[in-house]
Amino acid sequence: MKNDSNPIIRSEETTIDMHICAALSESGGSGEIYFAAIAPDMELSPLACAYARARGADRMSSFGDWIALSDVCDVPTAKLIQHEVSDGIIAPGYEPEALTILAGKKKGNYNMVAIDPAYKPNPVEHKQVYGITFEQGRNELAINADTMLTNWVTENKNVTEEQKRDLIIALITLKYTQSNSVCYTAGGQTIGVGAGQQSRIHCTRLAGQKADNWQLRHMPKVLELPFRDDVAKPNRDNAIDVYIGDTPEDVIGDDVWAETFTRQPEPLTAEEKKEYLSHVTGVCLGSDAFFPFGDNIERARRSGVTAIVQPGGSIRDQQVIDTCNKYGIAMAFCGIRLFHH
Repeated sequence: MKNDSNPIIRSEETTIDMHICAALSESGGSGEIYFAAIAPDMELSPLACAYARARGADRMSSFGDWIALSDVCDVPTAKLIQHEVSDGIIAPGYEPEALTILAGKKKGNYNMVAIDPAYKPNPVEHKQVYGITFEQGRNELAINADTMLTNWVTENKNVTEEQKRDLIIALITLKYTQSNSVCYTAGGQTIGVGAGQQSRIHCTRLAGQKADNWQLRHMPKVLELPFRDDVAKPNRDNAIDVYIGDTPEDVIGDDVWAETFTRQPEPLTAEEKKEYLSHVTGVCLGSDAFFPFGDNIERARRSGVTAIVQPGGSIRDQQVIDTCNKYGIAMAFCGIRLFHH
């Protein structure tokens, strides 16, 4: 693989990625929804926790991925990756035992790349499209609360330190995802991303649905699904996604349930999902460019969003602010677009 891009998140972004993640065992059963069990005598390292949470933000989309780590791959992280469907990994280094563990994936054909942590990419990026060369300055924007979360434009300006942390995580995520992009965060991690859509409201809806699904995975009824022991994790993820979706009969119907479960699960009704999601609150949201209409706020509110950061600059900024004020949502204008093309 050519080393002409830098997948390593540095400086203050590494600090967020590595050190604000609480252990999964302390996060209200989150380890169960990630299927993140490792040896009982081994604790998750900060890196392993960050990886599990990043993958757990959208397990359906992470199937067959490339993994980029911001620190030397340690044994707990390797043990998690060992049991995931993945095509390769990039990291600034590997502990010897971690390297041995990963070398056994895919019958010895797992791709492992060591990247120079001191590598500096070119300040100007180029892209060719049908003979036309586009160039732009590399996005080296430093993202932190002191520079991005100072201009609170709503009546509600009371934001906790935890919310500020989550808003910064949203902005960092947006820096590395395809525009248009909207990101939902909660509890120190990303829980829903809607990227590469043609309109911002579609990003907000897509990310909101993913965030809702992440929340629904915590429901006791979902955590207690009676999976057969021989059902692989990717199949479990697919089954859960279908179960909490609009067509649960596709996995729990009379003619198919035995393929996945030891007994036929009860359906998760629309009323149960609505009731559960109605209690979700404290979710944060970031957008890589301004919201042009208040409909984005209306949709975000339904997923428990209480704090937002976006660049501002729309001719309808006041409409968006008014919609936030209507629901008591705090919103900051960071003043900088985070487009990634």
